[in-house]
Amino acid sequence: MGLTIHYTLRSTVTDPEKARQLVEQLRQAALDLAMSEVSEVIESSGTACDIHTAHDDRFLWLLVQSRRMISVGEAYRFVVPSRAFAFSTWPGEGCEAANFGLAVYPDTVETEDGTVSTGLSGWSWQSFCKTQYVSNPDDGGMANFVRCHVTVVRLLDHAKTMGILEAVKDEGHFWDNRDVKALVETVGQWNRHIAGLVGQYKDKIDGVIAAPIAEYPDFEHLEAEGRKEEGRDQIHAEELGIESRVKRKMQDETSYICDFCGEEIVIPLDPSAGSSQEYVEDCPVCCHPNVIHVEFENGEVRVWVEREQ
Repeated sequence: MGLTIHYTLRSTVTDPEKARQLVEQLRQAALDLAMSEVSEVIESSGTACDIHTAHDDRFLWLLVQSRRMISVGEAYRFVVPSRAFAFSTWPGEGCEAANFGLAVYPDTVETEDGTVSTGLSGWSWQSFCKTQYVSNPDDGGMANFVRCHVTVVRLLDHAKTMGILEAVKDEGHFWDNRDVKALVETVGQWNRHIAGLVGQYKDKIDGVIAAPIAEYPDFEHLEAEGRKEEGRDQIHAEELGIESRVKRKMQDETSYICDFCGEEIVIPLDPSAGSSQEYVEDCPVCCHPNVIHVEFENGEVRVWVEREQ
């Protein structure tokens, strides 16, 4: 969970060497933007594309993001590229890596139900970069956040001029409005909202939660402001008569924050499996195992996670 820029790249080239040249050109643009760090272009193929068999841990996150998710019946499955050219960038101090590249995927994959078409054709790349938590005052605050977020957008601008940008979803809305003041206001709202949610989780488990927002020196202030805003939103929801619908939805599913990558993961709830449940689930984003604890008591549900030892 956190304010993120999502983006999709795509090229109509068929020659792998031309795909590599496009990625090299985009990498040069990243160097020209003076990002904190830009890796070399990494070429991988076959088993080297699979995070479970790759030998270089430095680019594990890049390989995680190189996969594409497809729907198989009521489930989802990751498709590993058969060949990829990609590089990692670190937009600024404390920012997570933003990965860019082009990859080609197999036409079909084998599943328990047999051979399934992936629906993936041509050279493409789908990725994201979470920029919110570089707004931590200890990492440079809002000035650092704006620098990182805007730098990623500028690189996507260059991808657009190259003709390889297919889509952008900027949760800070800067891609669409190019308004720095509005971007700062938006990330401030996200900081308060997430701090309020983390505070609620802490109260429910009566313990400490490992979350990037909790590392902010002004976390308690953000938490208090977030809870105030949530209270106002709840009053508004009751006025609109939507509270009961929200409660019904929460009976069917809930979410947890992955202790490894910080993403919010939605999981189904099954009270029939017992009032106290514990199981291990791999995060669908970073693939690390989380031990999930679920408890039902007096009509309420309590969920917390910890890393598998």
